[in-house]
Amino acid sequence: MQHAVGSPLPPPHQPGHEGATGWSPAAHHPGPHPPGAHQGPAPVPPPHPAPGFSGAGVSSAPPVPPTPQHAPAHPAPDGTGHVPLPPGGPVVMPSAPHATVAPDPAATTLAVLLIGPAGAGKTSVAKYWADHRRVPTAHISLDDVREWVRSGFADPQSGWNDHSEAQYRLARRTCGFAARNFLANGISCILDDAVFPDRPVVGLGGWKRHVGPGLLPVVLLPGLEVVLERNAERSGNRRLSDDEVAHIHGRMAGWYGSGLPIIDNSQLDVPQTAQVLDEVLARSIASPPNW
Repeated sequence: MQHAVGSPLPPPHQPGHEGATGWSPAAHHPGPHPPGAHQGPAPVPPPHPAPGFSGAGVSSAPPVPPTPQHAPAHPAPDGTGHVPLPPGGPVVMPSAPHATVAPDPAATTLAVLLIGPAGAGKTSVAKYWADHRRVPTAHISLDDVREWVRSGFADPQSGWNDHSEAQYRLARRTCGFAARNFLANGISCILDDAVFPDRPVVGLGGWKRHVGPGLLPVVLLPGLEVVLERNAERSGNRRLSDDEVAHIHGRMAGWYGSGLPIIDNSQLDVPQTAQVLDEVLARSIASPPNW
């Protein structure tokens, strides 16, 4: 079973630390000129037939210009015309259809934030949960979006600094925009990120601003031994040292007592964890957590 890592370790919060031109379509796509635009002199027909050319049967009337071809007002039935998409807006909290009936999160359009340390299994659970829902659902991984940057990628494992934090913030904002657009078009989404409870700058506040108050956070927090074992199975820049994994896991323990729902998946496989996630989300919809 593959388990993707969350965002690498940033330092604890420090007070006061927050926060193509000139392209012309006409030059590339020649077409009809606007009215009044200078188009150059019109070609003038010769006054006499060219030598060797018989004028018999040739009318002296001026040539009729071709009729301009306009695109039809509506695309053909088998065409792919323009499909308008609703703009993305802040995600609002879903509500249960009846107060006495438990909501079914598998059939509800949701925005979920899955929080956890490196090795918690966030990405594996998020993918499985998204794959097995009865409504369209997207999985948005913060680490994947961060790694869209190829040249100039700031790897926090080489040292957390302003450059790596700026790329993290940009990736988080990009994920938020994507989530809002998915939700506006009827597609649920689940995001995964290692959000630290002791770092408000890179914490839930940013996700709430970028996605909306309807985002449902859930913490995935297995035991340290399980996290270390899963991290050891990784390779590449997503594998962290044991000391760093232990440090991250210790900081994540701060979510206990926060009021957010916490799933200990130490003894659960991915399908079982996804089932528990649905149960937790049903309770969150009925009684939204304060965060």
